[in-house]
Amino acid sequence: MRTLKGLVKLMRVELPVSAGICVVMGQILALGAIPSVLQMALGFTSIFLISASILVLNDYYDIETDKINAPHRPIPSGAVSPQGAFIWAVSLFLFGFSGGAFLSFQTLFLALLVSVIGFLYNRKYKKSGLPGNLMVSFSVGMTFVYGGFSVGYPLEKTVWYFAVLAALIDLGEEIAADAMDAKGDMIIRSKSLAIIYGRRPALNISGLIFTIVYLLSFLPFILGWFSLVYLIPVLIIDISIVYSTVKLLKSSGDEGRKYIRTLYLGATLGILVFVVMKAAGVQ
Repeated sequence: MRTLKGLVKLMRVELPVSAGICVVMGQILALGAIPSVLQMALGFTSIFLISASILVLNDYYDIETDKINAPHRPIPSGAVSPQGAFIWAVSLFLFGFSGGAFLSFQTLFLALLVSVIGFLYNRKYKKSGLPGNLMVSFSVGMTFVYGGFSVGYPLEKTVWYFAVLAALIDLGEEIAADAMDAKGDMIIRSKSLAIIYGRRPALNISGLIFTIVYLLSFLPFILGWFSLVYLIPVLIIDISIVYSTVKLLKSSGDEGRKYIRTLYLGATLGILVFVVMKAAGVQ
């Protein structure tokens, strides 16, 4: 039982669930309607398992660090052996990859791409700073694209638009979070932007990225992609971005973390409202 609990804990279930939800949202954005139960189940489950496998590998490669910083984690605590964790990660990947293969060739390719990026991040690029940030944010954006691929709409512009927004928001959050973690990152010799250039420049770069997201939020209306009623969810995203960015840039310590979370929750709510409106057939 202890081992079983450890295996589940290694998956950090809330994160794969979030990835699966993003896939389903991508499906809805692509179709403009609710997909079939089979499409939702396969899309959600395949990316859930692939995401979980990447997170298990994260702990596998962090064994030595976790012995010091997180001895309660399943591997250093002895609940799961390193070999058991590796086998678990491979098993999750194979099941997730099989689900991607069942959906389409495009989802199979994207599942493989995201898995390779996750492996390289865990193995080599976690402490690389900006390259690692870009790998994570790219993977976040691709969950929406995976959803579009899984229902046969790989080039749907709405899906790619939200994929770019999600990736940029995540990139800004990653850089801001690194700025909050600068002291700890210095100990583990991370090459984050905050370590190389300083906390304030890193936050300024994060703020610039959020400003780009704000400006991009109006692009679909200028191009005539969305009707004006969709300004409602977009404004939810924009208000959370503007408020949190201003507060974040003025923050002097760990209080900045709560503004990162506020931005994340606001952006998530805005995207969710947009998706619900799409599913309801709002024109």
